[in-house]
Amino acid sequence: MKYRSKLEENIANLFKELGVSFEYESTKVKYVIEHDYCPDFVLPNGRILEAKGYWDAESRRKMLAVKKCNPDLDIRMIFQSPYNKISKRSKTTYAQYCERHQIPWTTFTDIPIDWLVSS
Repeated sequence: MKYRSKLEENIANLFKELGVSFEYESTKVKYVIEHDYCPDFVLPNGRILEAKGYWDAESRRKMLAVKKCNPDLDIRMIFQSPYNKISKRSKTTYAQYCERHQIPWTTFTDIPIDWLVSS
């Protein structure tokens, strides 16, 4: 079995030596941490535009949480570089991540006019 840390591995080995029955990371427990989201731009048509140069993992998780808690909000991303990878170890780009999670996106130089006008 693969453990996330040497400490966890040592504890598991101790439990095994003592004959203690256990499961390792076999259960998921949901929890919610309430935060406030302050959008970059809110347009008169109700659209929310979020501008990102670098889009780190924490900001991506926050965006998904905001969308999940507020499915009625029309949140759209404007990227400086949409084809940047989400991490050094991933092949997924910011644009692909948005598409996977049904988040409309564009680049700073190509913002569609229909995003800006009343719908």
